[in-house]
Amino acid sequence: MNGFRTLIYEKREGIGYLTLNRPEALNAYNMQMRDDLYEVLQAVRDDDEVRVVIVKGAGEKAFCAGADLREFLTAPPPVAARKVRFARDVWKLFLSIPQPMIAALHGFVLGSGIEIALCCDIRIATPETKFGLPEMGLGIIPAAGGTQTLPRTIGRSRALEMLLTNRWIGADEAYLFGLVNRIVPKNDLLQNTEEMAKKIASYDPAAVQRAKESVVRGMDMSLQEGLELEKLLASRLKAKRS
Repeated sequence: MNGFRTLIYEKREGIGYLTLNRPEALNAYNMQMRDDLYEVLQAVRDDDEVRVVIVKGAGEKAFCAGADLREFLTAPPPVAARKVRFARDVWKLFLSIPQPMIAALHGFVLGSGIEIALCCDIRIATPETKFGLPEMGLGIIPAAGGTQTLPRTIGRSRALEMLLTNRWIGADEAYLFGLVNRIVPKNDLLQNTEEMAKKIASYDPAAVQRAKESVVRGMDMSLQEGLELEKLLASRLKAKRS
């Protein structure tokens, strides 16, 4: 797949590489990126050859510095906006991807950028990475899942502090909070991310996807319900191989 205006998508050895590609705008999320992401993510979801996905940002300064406010604060009429939202719900699609997704993070990870990262399963950052949700200073709230995914990742109190005070955190604090899995030197970011992706891709894809499904779905269940889900998915996997 190619020809996208805001993304680069490549596929090599079972790994999908999704690059946010607006470096001149710090990879700010705009309506064209929404449309491009929707098309790419649908293709990834339905591609059995893709075993794991790496999401990264082009350029030296940012993974994604948030939404392009020139577009998103100039809102279409409410009815039209709702139609677009329901027709192309990128965030719901992100969370429905069965393959593991790894975010390779550097520079600014703000607003929509942190929300994209939170839609990924594993996050690897460089020491200079900065995380924040600046919406409060603009008189708005996150609209791409940040109020839900952030507290589920770092806890209610820490999430509310970031949301309500517009406090940015660095990589060390993000690691302490559990927002990122690893911190690696900037020059080694892609190599380290690829090593993890290749390790995951080396395992049986059905087992990998069922493991992810069990964890993701189970997080919204009681322990007993989660155990029943795990048992069901394990039996289905075993039956498939019989």
